[in-house]
Amino acid sequence: MGKGQGNTLWIFPDCEMPPAGDSLLKGHESVIVLNLGNDEAKVSLTLYFTDRDPVDSIEVKVGGERVRCLRLDNPDDLNGYVIPREEQYALKVVSDTPVVVQYGRLDTRQDNMAFYTTMGFSE
Repeated sequence: MGKGQGNTLWIFPDCEMPPAGDSLLKGHESVIVLNLGNDEAKVSLTLYFTDRDPVDSIEVKVGGERVRCLRLDNPDDLNGYVIPREEQYALKVVSDTPVVVQYGRLDTRQDNMAFYTTMGFSE
């Protein structure tokens, strides 16, 4: 049933890791990858910045019929890469099999925290 659902390219142009903050919930970003197919998905992340070359060596795997949440403030989820906080960047997600990708950000800079998720451009 899940074969072919999703896309192999996803783009999120508006990313910015918020400061962690002092509240119980720490400011962060996440990317959630849902693989509805039977086979493992090999997923590659590329980060684009305003003033430097892209970072394109971030590869992750998502098992068949599994979901994986990548906390972008956790270097263990990004092959050791640390995303700088409060710096604008864009994210491209490429998979070797169709997946569904969602981006989320929790910003704790104000007392009324802002949490939102969005689906990116995909094809």
